[in-house]
Amino acid sequence: MPRTLPFLVSVPHGGDQIPGEIAEKIVLTRHDIFWDSDAFTRQIYGVSDLVDGFIEASVARAGVDLNRAEDDLPPANPDGVVKRKTCLAVDLYERGALPTAADTQSLIEQHYRPYHSRLRELCSQEGLELAFDCHSMLSAGPAIGPDPGSRRPLLCISNRDGQTSSMALLEGIRDVFAEAFGLSVGDIGVNDPFKGGYITRTYGNAPLPWIQVEMNRDLYLSPPWFDPETLEMDPTRLTDLNARFRQALSEIDRLGLTR
Repeated sequence: MPRTLPFLVSVPHGGDQIPGEIAEKIVLTRHDIFWDSDAFTRQIYGVSDLVDGFIEASVARAGVDLNRAEDDLPPANPDGVVKRKTCLAVDLYERGALPTAADTQSLIEQHYRPYHSRLRELCSQEGLELAFDCHSMLSAGPAIGPDPGSRRPLLCISNRDGQTSSMALLEGIRDVFAEAFGLSVGDIGVNDPFKGGYITRTYGNAPLPWIQVEMNRDLYLSPPWFDPETLEMDPTRLTDLNARFRQALSEIDRLGLTR
């Protein structure tokens, strides 16, 4: 049996299922849910057979955002763990139909805590050398983003400016990703526009180094591969991106960048 790689891969935003606690209250359309999620990232980063640790979520980010602190809640933050608005500022609920405190507690207990409990278990596995938290990003920064209106690189990799891994490791990964995805080094943002979210910040260098990966949706949610009206996707593009991600992980291991 082939050897698996000593890496952990997390895909927290690839789900599209709205939890039952809020299913009848939410007013988002299918398109709203699609564009708020990291659509197709479970296929792009699906490497459970290649790495020693893998975790993905089926719940939609519009229902529960697993990449937030548990106490990061509205109204203080409408974009917190249980949201009031999507990343494109679309209201999730009609006025007067907001989740109750009991709904919020249930969402956290049923979806948020199990994901993070499993993450902690995976992080404690012996032999792991590196972890990735994998996402997609809009091609231009939304109003609530760190870069509103700005065009984004084709990939972004981040480590909180050296807090969750060494900069040497991050730069080595940048070079490997550029080769695997057929990009120039300049196409890859390093801690720009994202520096690494809650998962990367919380688990990074504790003691496992963590890297956040963000793929620009122009690499697949655009012609000729994608129809924005039907939301239909050419599966061969997803297969190609998955193969390139696998190639990158294998090369990181072959080069011994974590050792």
